[in-house]
Amino acid sequence: MTTARLFRIAAASAVLLLAGCASSHILTGTPRAPIDPALVRVYHGAPGVPYEEVALLETSSGAFTYGEQNKTDSVLRKLREEAASLGANGILFQGTAEGYGGGGVSVGAGTGRVGSRSFSSGGVGVNISPRQKHARGVAIYLPNPPPEQVLPPQPVPQPVD
Repeated sequence: MTTARLFRIAAASAVLLLAGCASSHILTGTPRAPIDPALVRVYHGAPGVPYEEVALLETSSGAFTYGEQNKTDSVLRKLREEAASLGANGILFQGTAEGYGGGGVSVGAGTGRVGSRSFSSGGVGVNISPRQKHARGVAIYLPNPPPEQVLPPQPVPQPVD
């Protein structure tokens, strides 16, 4: 194999890997100027004030994200970033699902003949990437978002003597 061909194969593989980590959206409303993702709030139900739907969002945790909390943090961050890029200041979170795949081992062997020469080869492949977490949400714009709910401090239990 030539070096140029190996480079093309490596570049194509990198593009496919990165495409698997991308977020996507389908516009259902009017996008606005992008905002800071830190300003996007995640709602697990209707926010209780009028809002406008901006887009349907989908994302995944990435091929090399390990640990359930890390996967959840990753998809929430990506949903916020995608919503913020559309000027939405909220997300109606619709949930997560586990992706297909996961780790595995593959073994292959082959033989062939060209003219009077024969050849054989074998190989082992190992996939160590975890299953991805996928998430969906609806990017929304709230003209008058409700104030953040701050929980009062909880009393610290005192030890009993």
